[in-house]
Amino acid sequence: MQRTKPPFRADHVGSILRTAPLKAARAGREAGEISAEELRAVEDAEIRKIIAKQEEAGLQLATDGEFRRAWWHFDFLAALDGVDLVVGEKAIQFHGVTTRPHSLNISGRVDFSDHPMLADFTFLKDNTSVTPKMTIPSPSVLHFRMGRNAISRDLYPDLDTFFADTAAAYRKAVQAFAAAGCRYLQFDDTVWAYLCSQEQRDQARGRGDDPDTLPKIYAEMINTAVADRPADMAITMHVCRGNFRSSWISEGGYEPVAEVMFGDLNIDGYFLEYDTERAGGFEPLRFVPKGEKQIVLGLITSKSGTLEAREDVESRIEEATQYVAPDQLCLSPQCGFASTEEGNILTEDQQWAKLKEIVGISREMWGEARSA
Repeated sequence: MQRTKPPFRADHVGSILRTAPLKAARAGREAGEISAEELRAVEDAEIRKIIAKQEEAGLQLATDGEFRRAWWHFDFLAALDGVDLVVGEKAIQFHGVTTRPHSLNISGRVDFSDHPMLADFTFLKDNTSVTPKMTIPSPSVLHFRMGRNAISRDLYPDLDTFFADTAAAYRKAVQAFAAAGCRYLQFDDTVWAYLCSQEQRDQARGRGDDPDTLPKIYAEMINTAVADRPADMAITMHVCRGNFRSSWISEGGYEPVAEVMFGDLNIDGYFLEYDTERAGGFEPLRFVPKGEKQIVLGLITSKSGTLEAREDVESRIEEATQYVAPDQLCLSPQCGFASTEEGNILTEDQQWAKLKEIVGISREMWGEARSA
């Protein structure tokens, strides 16, 4: 029951705690003490190190840890045509913590031309012997946090045109990453989980949007984006309730979006947070099509360094099999370890111990000895 294609039985979401040399180099670049070329050289060296550690842990995939980014989403989105990063205006409120005041502005028609992360992926691919995994924010992320009220009516008098442009831009992005050799691409998407939160749904209405109609709109955008992918390219989606300095934004189980999310999206798998009661129970997994898609259970928390007891994790995997066949299940952390460069509140050693435990549990649950 081992898997030879993504998502893998033992997987991870993508981001990794930034190392001390990388943090020092980024601070030096911000202060004007080193050049962009010198920073990239440090990034290259540190990414090679974490690629090796992922391989040593027994993982069948490797990411670059998002080491060249400050944010999981803004860095990618701000490099799209028509999208600008705005500094100093809006911060994001989490439970107990506040991010830096960064946001986005739509200054032109959204499109995808040349993008710096294509080179970032190529570097990853050229430096790993396992499957290189690329992570980018989902197309829905560009809309939800800003909403209708923040998207110029001069540029986009009809919001349907904005959705169409964004979907088309992502279609080009998927094709570009495929042409660069990417065969494992993940859309990181907080929106589906936010639509499970009454508080977030109310805020969406306040921004001029109807949360009841958004799931179908977002599903159409994602399906447009992936329509031309190669047959051997796996695309997954990570559903996140917010991840900054070990805090979160939304709460609520998957029931409000489960039928559309699992049934309508033409993707290969879902990374789902299941590390706390905030995510609800496994019942919404009844909507997962039988035999078609993989569910990667995020049962290992990335928000603290405490190592989960194996028997507890294995018991929860068994519980999930009430709704999804064992062969459709995989295991991962519930989120990345550093969705922003600040990182979550745990040590690098604790991070690597969690990834190694995921590999160990997956071998026990789905390995040859168990399936024989």
